[in-house]
Amino acid sequence: MNDERTNEPKASEMESFEELLEQNLAGTERLKPGQMVEAKIVDITPDWIFLDLGGKSEGYLDVKELMDSEGQLSVSVGDSVTAYFLSSRNNEMLFTTRIGRGESGRQFLEQAYRNRIPVEGQVEKEVKGGFQVRLAGKTRAFCPFSQMGMQRIENPGEYEGRHLSFIITEYGEKGRNIIISNRAVMEEELRKKKEELRGTLQEGMRIKGKVTSVQKFGAFVDLDGIQGLIPISEMCWGRVERISDHISPGDEVEVVILHLDWEKDRISLSMKATLPDPWDSVQKKYIEGATYSGVIARLAKFGAFVTLEDGVDGLVHISKLGRGRRINHPSDVVEEGQRMDVVVESVDAENRRISLALPVSAGEGERGAEKKDDEEYHEYMVDTASPSMGTLGDILKNRMKDETKKK
Repeated sequence: MNDERTNEPKASEMESFEELLEQNLAGTERLKPGQMVEAKIVDITPDWIFLDLGGKSEGYLDVKELMDSEGQLSVSVGDSVTAYFLSSRNNEMLFTTRIGRGESGRQFLEQAYRNRIPVEGQVEKEVKGGFQVRLAGKTRAFCPFSQMGMQRIENPGEYEGRHLSFIITEYGEKGRNIIISNRAVMEEELRKKKEELRGTLQEGMRIKGKVTSVQKFGAFVDLDGIQGLIPISEMCWGRVERISDHISPGDEVEVVILHLDWEKDRISLSMKATLPDPWDSVQKKYIEGATYSGVIARLAKFGAFVTLEDGVDGLVHISKLGRGRRINHPSDVVEEGQRMDVVVESVDAENRRISLALPVSAGEGERGAEKKDDEEYHEYMVDTASPSMGTLGDILKNRMKDETKKK
């Protein structure tokens, strides 16, 4: 409706007109070949899938591209798909999810090369330096070993017959010389995945993942497409000799994110952080003056570390290991792996320190020393007894005889 005084459109009508114009321009945006779009499926026919590009624009792609190996359609009306723009004819825009293996795809290979559109291919066989791959129709391409997957290839034969996606890195001699890369596709997928996770993952977050490999220094975990590392020190609160004793490839684990370094592609994880901290209860569990049994975990110049339970070690200072005599190193009197009784002298839970000492009689070694002291004292008494009285044994025998006579 126009303003009666000026015969000009009202402000509200101007706003509506601008919105319609903006929508119309958005719908007629010129796409470049190879440009990726996210579009919703609005119709499916026996041959084509039609896409809503916004506004009044529609695109279409071959229905065969979204069929599985058994010919079943994997999408339905209302689903969203990622597609690449190929060309426009009579205001109809042709898209593809990847260049297919059929003859209809051959004409698009050069365009796929120029616009880095993924192409689908079947690995036929291993050749010198890489693999021979069949693309559209009978078109053959070469994929170097270094461009197949993200990891070093140990068994090339396991790739033969597989259908994979590739990026054409070189296109020469009108398609007679084509070099492709599967690694480039995977790197792009990884880049997108990292961007997605970068906005969701945070340090301190608890998440689940699957163990992909186990090494001496730790275990790698897949976190929805990206790799994180659990160092051996973060496996559990106790000492870990072999990681394989705790987890194996394929295991699903719950971890806490310790550190995120997106620039260096490093994600540090911890299984230990998902478990109760044993130091939270040491103050109540280990009473000063009480005796406990532990295992010597490590020897240092200044003393012996004794494990009281997984994750809780106490220290017996070297000055308390010699039982009054000076020793040069704890190994002079104890060894790693030895079980021994210890007395708790003090507990500092805040600084994770427990001071230990040896009991007055703390095992076979000390009992042996006490027994030796008794023997030496007995021998001294016998040797120093008066000859007129006879030996100490004779004195005791005579005393027993006297007591028998009295009875």
